[in-house]
Amino acid sequence: MESVAVACNAMASRFEALLYGDHAPALRAAGEEALEEIQRLDRQLSLFRPGSEISELNRLAAERPVRVTPSLFRLLQHARQLWLETQGAFDITVAPLMRCWGFWDGPGHCPSPDQWAEARACVGMQHVHFDEPNFTVAFDRPGVMLDLGAMGKGYALDQAADRLREAGVVRGIIHGGTSTVLALGQPPDADAWRVAIPAPEPGQLSSVPLDSRPVVPGREHLAVVTLRDESLSVAAIWGRAFAEAGQLWGHEFDPRRGEPVQDAWLAAVVLGSATETDALSTALLVADAAGGARILGLRPALRALRVVPAAPPGTWSVCRHGL
Repeated sequence: MESVAVACNAMASRFEALLYGDHAPALRAAGEEALEEIQRLDRQLSLFRPGSEISELNRLAAERPVRVTPSLFRLLQHARQLWLETQGAFDITVAPLMRCWGFWDGPGHCPSPDQWAEARACVGMQHVHFDEPNFTVAFDRPGVMLDLGAMGKGYALDQAADRLREAGVVRGIIHGGTSTVLALGQPPDADAWRVAIPAPEPGQLSSVPLDSRPVVPGREHLAVVTLRDESLSVAAIWGRAFAEAGQLWGHEFDPRRGEPVQDAWLAAVVLGSATETDALSTALLVADAAGGARILGLRPALRALRVVPAAPPGTWSVCRHGL
């Protein structure tokens, strides 16, 4: 059996795929087609591309209904459904908070009370209205903005996997920015793919294929997850963060409180859909204990874990659900 590795940069991340099959040229062609789909979605969904559909929607939808492509319309409807199911813990209207807290184009800072109040007033999917017969989307107030960063990479991986399956690729693993990994079938020499979730440490925490993960002496794993036709996503407060008055403020927001998450450090979710693991890992990070229990019951096959700070400072406890 032959293998091919392909990669591209999209959505401010590195996407990489390792594919197995009987004919390397066909594998490479399928892999490149899958990456082209990811790059196309980047051009469509990026908040930071002036010509993207999302940018046009953010610019015009408070003035008039904006017609979008059917695929984007369905994705936004899916986002609204997840918002309802998680009782607002997952919310793609979080962009005004990201901007006022300085994470849009910098390392972050605390906003003024007026800036904070103005941003909070623009957050919530209740401000987004859908006209299904016409595939139009409208906002009911100026300042509302959509940001698909918490589900876009997962969605791109799902669409890429569909292209691979259509091309006959049934064994492989593909990740987007190491925070979401999607497994096709099983590796040639094992019954499932194995992915490690490292324990917290200062700096970025991510999930990567176990065999390619750099070895850090003394580093432990929260879990080594087996995947077969499943996806794993990890959301954490690491990455972009700043400290002020002894408090660490990260870039993952509780959209209901209008401030960065403080009650959890990391959440990981396993399901068949990378779109949903991407979104639900964020929701699980945001949720309190009761909300987390509700999220764990949303899908029968869902496996998850959540890392919360404990005493003494610098230690943590792990709440597991099938992992």
